[in-house]
Amino acid sequence: MEKVKQFFSAHDQFAKHAGLELLEAKQGYAKVKMSIRPYHLNGVKTVHGGAIFTLADFAFAVASNSHGRVAMGINGNISYMKAATAGTLYAEARETSCNHKLGHYEVNIYDDHEELIAVFQGMVYRKEAEIAF
Repeated sequence: MEKVKQFFSAHDQFAKHAGLELLEAKQGYAKVKMSIRPYHLNGVKTVHGGAIFTLADFAFAVASNSHGRVAMGINGNISYMKAATAGTLYAEARETSCNHKLGHYEVNIYDDHEELIAVFQGMVYRKEAEIAF
């Protein structure tokens, strides 16, 4: 799975721009880190919901594409449990269902104290095209 990690770390330009770091990738699983920076904050000095969604979405993308077939998100939903203001956020994506055409994933986003910040659920459509890891 090191090739999956190398592929996404090198090719996902938006994840780089957002300051995301892929820590771990296994088949159907990914863990991503985001050190909170001033540009992640919204007007009331909490982490912007879009930044948290981006963190979850990147973990979702890595986990769903880890099988080596292009998997495109067709649905994503997030619920925010607690505001974050500083430190580091982590997203752990886990595959809950996978078949030839569809995959379902749950992503928990938590802080340095392992407190739950948000929960993301997403579904992908699996294309026939393969990813050259």
